[in-house]
Amino acid sequence: MTERVTLTAEASALIAQLKAKYGTLMFHQSGGCCDGSQPMCFEKGDFILGQSDVCLGEIDGCAFWMNKDQFEYWQYTQLTIHVTEGRGSSFSLEIPLGYRFLTQSRMFTAEELQSLTPLKFVED
Repeated sequence: MTERVTLTAEASALIAQLKAKYGTLMFHQSGGCCDGSQPMCFEKGDFILGQSDVCLGEIDGCAFWMNKDQFEYWQYTQLTIHVTEGRGSSFSLEIPLGYRFLTQSRMFTAEELQSLTPLKFVED
């Protein structure tokens, strides 16, 4: 199966640090309102999911969610979660540590499109 969302080693290390402090985490890809278009990391349950959210998969055991409308634009791309130094204007858990997660993307190949991991929905 082709994963819809992956992560870099640097992002994995930061997630491990955040898990040690906060426990189970979740991600939601921001649509760009107040915090830009970046992945947001929360303690599981601190971000209220709605019927318009879809889960693209998991990264290091953390569910990665996105709004269905936004997914319509990104459905043909694989997202790679990376980290960079700097404080974004966000409520994401990594911000006080002087880092922020960011999303890089690439188009799926025709072969990869045939074997994508299934999506999950809030009601699942």
